[in-house]
Amino acid sequence: MDWQAVLATRGGRMKASEIRELLKLLDRPEVLSFAGGIPDPALFPADAFRTAMAEALSGPAAGVALQYSVSEGYRPLRDWLAGRMADLGVPCDADNILITSGSQQALDYLGKLLLDPGDTMLLGWPTYLGALGAFNAYEPCFDRFDPSDNRAPLDAAAAAAGRVKALYLTPDFANPTGETLTLAQREAALDRAEALNAALIEDGAYQVLRYDGTPVPAILALEIARKGSIEACRTLYCGSFSKTLAPGLRVGWICAAKPVIRWLVLMKQASDLHSPTLNQIATEHVARTIFDTHTARIRTVYRARRDAMLAALDRHMPEGVRWSRPEGGMFVWLTLPRGTDGAALLARSLETERVAFVPGRAFFADGSNGNTLRLSFSCADAAMIEEGMMRLGRVLRAS
Repeated sequence: MDWQAVLATRGGRMKASEIRELLKLLDRPEVLSFAGGIPDPALFPADAFRTAMAEALSGPAAGVALQYSVSEGYRPLRDWLAGRMADLGVPCDADNILITSGSQQALDYLGKLLLDPGDTMLLGWPTYLGALGAFNAYEPCFDRFDPSDNRAPLDAAAAAAGRVKALYLTPDFANPTGETLTLAQREAALDRAEALNAALIEDGAYQVLRYDGTPVPAILALEIARKGSIEACRTLYCGSFSKTLAPGLRVGWICAAKPVIRWLVLMKQASDLHSPTLNQIATEHVARTIFDTHTARIRTVYRARRDAMLAALDRHMPEGVRWSRPEGGMFVWLTLPRGTDGAALLARSLETERVAFVPGRAFFADGSNGNTLRLSFSCADAAMIEEGMMRLGRVLRAS
């Protein structure tokens, strides 16, 4: 069977995720890995989930937890999320929320909903690798969104390869750079989306993980302040419990105007019917009982690790290396001297110093900017960070 001959054209656009491949290094104890942008499993609220699962599987409740459910998602969880969104300045109700199997599924659904082959999607440059993978299947053209770009919207649209359908942004502590959009940049993104009559996808995966600095309103909150109601908004907010409670349960959500949610529900019905009921019930129980205290705890731990990494970089990086100084999230982004290749550097680093990171080229839709790399501090204590940055500095000096 010649499978290549029968594959849809989108099949040829699929490729392995560099990050998913690098996560295999976690099974090699001799490697100090700063590659995976994953939460520390030692911080998972396992006891709270154990209690929640036991309650969900006790007596008559078990019949609900193990049964098919509505595609929109478990109503008490959607009610709780509506309350959290209101805390972000997004007044809404449960019918503005769809539960998804992680925010990765949310991105896939939004790509399917919005993109025809040849349409243009504007992105941060660099941007989240998983978003590139999710959107790429729907055969768009990718173009750079620069919030400081002063081109007229018509000029920007004319420069695009196809009609601009959507902007995708992670405004808080972005993966991979750790950078946060200012209030003015968020307003500029809204202006650009409105001028292009495009949707704006706001990825809020790291929004809770702020360690210092002044919080900036969510883009959806800014648009509601302009329009008066979520029903008039073009912003689609994607959230996730993966970085706060437990990634393995795969619970995320989309918050948007009700007509958009209804279209997405049809998509969910045709895809996996609904996200796992038991996981949703357990997540609602844990979120309702410990979310604020738990997220305060992980912020304290991650803040200390962020500080340790920035201090170690100050001590060990050679001249000519620059890095971001994030106010939150899980990542520090390094820019290396021009001509340095991050992928080749990784190969040398693994061979000589047993240190892993993610080469930056993977985060650019055009494969450019090879002289960059991403470091994650979320799963490393201070001693590992100090040793790892010392080793990485040696690799860079020898390059």
